[in-house]
Amino acid sequence: MLDLLTGHTRDCEGVSRRSFLKVGALAGLGASLPMAFAAKQAAAAQGKSSNDMKCILIWAQGGTSHHDTFDPKPDAPLNVKGEYSVIDTAIPGVKFTEIVPQMARELNRFAILRGWNPENGSHGTADAWVMSGRRFNPAVTYPTYGSVVAQQHGFKTAMPPFMQLGSAVDHRFGGGVAGILGLEHNPFEMLADPSAPVFNVRDITPPQGVSMDRVSRRKQMLARVDQLQRATEIQPDAYNALDEHFKAALNMITAPETRRAFEIDKEDPRLRDRYGRNRFGQSLLLSRRLIESGVRFVTVTDGGWDTHANNFNALKKNLIPRFDQGIPQLLADLEERGLLESTLVLWLTDFGRTPKINSASGRDHWASAGFAMMAGAGIPGGSVLGETDEEGGRPVKNEYFSHNIAATVYQKMGLPLDLVAHAPDGRPVRLIEGEPIREWA
Repeated sequence: MLDLLTGHTRDCEGVSRRSFLKVGALAGLGASLPMAFAAKQAAAAQGKSSNDMKCILIWAQGGTSHHDTFDPKPDAPLNVKGEYSVIDTAIPGVKFTEIVPQMARELNRFAILRGWNPENGSHGTADAWVMSGRRFNPAVTYPTYGSVVAQQHGFKTAMPPFMQLGSAVDHRFGGGVAGILGLEHNPFEMLADPSAPVFNVRDITPPQGVSMDRVSRRKQMLARVDQLQRATEIQPDAYNALDEHFKAALNMITAPETRRAFEIDKEDPRLRDRYGRNRFGQSLLLSRRLIESGVRFVTVTDGGWDTHANNFNALKKNLIPRFDQGIPQLLADLEERGLLESTLVLWLTDFGRTPKINSASGRDHWASAGFAMMAGAGIPGGSVLGETDEEGGRPVKNEYFSHNIAATVYQKMGLPLDLVAHAPDGRPVRLIEGEPIREWA
């Protein structure tokens, strides 16, 4: 039984979307995780790579304003400049806005691409395009990065290779999913809030009142029923193979390392405070725990960035503070644990926002300029690459596109740039087309 329970997000189009097909959700040991373990077995048989690089992708759904964060225009007219002043960063001559003081101080740990041209200003297509590197095509659903990593590198431990924290991804056009690679490579979605006083992970934590002893007894009872039923089946080999996948799925939810990965309450309270006692900050902390436990790719999602109105208050009082606190702490934590060189960290978003402020004190969608952040995995800390014109409307130096970001991710994750998959009808499909960002390769 596939889990069709939903998470809801909303953007300026007023569309309430359902995050469907949470492959990996084990509603009663259904088909989804066994599908993933079948894929694991197939990958092992084909000698898939066991590359040890990890990735944490931070997805700010809605479109984060580049003007009001990392590409300010202090000399522009007020209706472009906006309400914020600028501050110095750790790199002489580079300025950010005043609402990202921590990231300004920690710029030596990460790189900013100011020359990103998203070539798109629509929600939904943005999730599909930016998280795959391929222009939206209604005939082909290109796989998101995490799905490619899962398909190519497979499982490292009992944990799923690709997990998503939160539901702030627009799936309408195939954003954030495996697409042509198959449902078994979709992310394991975790919708629980890790900052909640009682943090239970659906499909990992048994339901309230169900102990692991009861789970064990149910396993034994089901085995007896199966033994009686399977004796009359004409395809025992096929059922035995399916049993192996179900056993592997059950092993995952009962494995001590799985439970330990989600025991965020075992972290030092002072470290949890430094990440921020909010859903985003604790999700970043959990993402670090997950990659330590063997997850290869974690997408941390955060919604509400579609600031057509009240842009400045929303950014300063709500959206930016948790990012400005959590992301530098994640990078520092990874570095202290010796994980940053083997972990690529990305902050990506839908697109940029308009140079001119609208009548509602907001900024609208902008398809020609925006930013991307990268850190770890050999990305040169302190690099601020690219430049936009005097109004932040278009790149005028070191212009790069989503396919260049994709190629950089593939290169860092040990994936071939000429990787070809096959559509359901057998057609070969090249997954990315483009070259990595030269300065960060």
